Amino acid sequence: MSECKHVAIIMDGNGRWAKSKGYPRTQGHLVGTDNVRNIAIAANDAGIKALTVYAFSTENWKRSKEEVDYLMKLPFVFFKKFIDELMEKNIKITMIGEMSEIPKDTAKVLQKAIDQTSSNTGMVLNFAMNYGSRNEIVRAVNNILNDVKSGKEINVTEENFNDYLYTNNLPEVDLVIRTSGEQRISNFLLWQIAYSELIFTDVPWPEFTPDKFLECLDNFKNRDRRFGGIK
Repeated sequence: MSECKHVAIIMDGNGRWAKSKGYPRTQGHLVGTDNVRNIAIAANDAGIKALTVYAFSTENWKRSKEEVDYLMKLPFVFFKKFIDELMEKNIKITMIGEMSEIPKDTAKVLQKAIDQTSSNTGMVLNFAMNYGSRNEIVRAVNNILNDVKSGKEINVTEENFNDYLYTNNLPEVDLVIRTSGEQRISNFLLWQIAYSELIFTDVPWPEFTPDKFLECLDNFKNRDRRFGGIK
């Protein structure tokens, strides 16, 4: 039976869910934001060490200004509602992505949550915000080149390449879940999920309940992970 330490979720389907209910897309994003809390608490209670949620990709800037502006307000909503509970649960907030390109007010809220929970020792709730995996890999390569230029002798290996990624302090990603029926990775943690297990569910993110999350964990635990070898 496989142990699951790090789960990564592509939280898809907020807009389609809202449309199916006759709501504006923003309502789907709001309900989806509340659901981050539900799944984070369920993951923490299940003993997961890290939960990475794909909150806003580098490609999401292509959406309408109105939708992007709304999405950038959601961290205010989330942390105002739930930061006290996350503190009580000893959950630590982290972020991967380019903080410098996020609106200053949004970045300030994110950084405040990161700082406020920095001493917590429980599960890491890691927000992929303004994140793209190709961008992360290029960034890592450039940082290696900069270190070499500054005089460091570096023999690049898979192990030390990990040190240059945003996720260098997190466990390996064991399981990736994508909601709402799409079956693609969408530029999410491409290096990190080389041997992750994948689960695609038709359930849209706003309806992805803690029970459904636990079903995914049970599915994972019964998988035979060979990492390219033979058992």
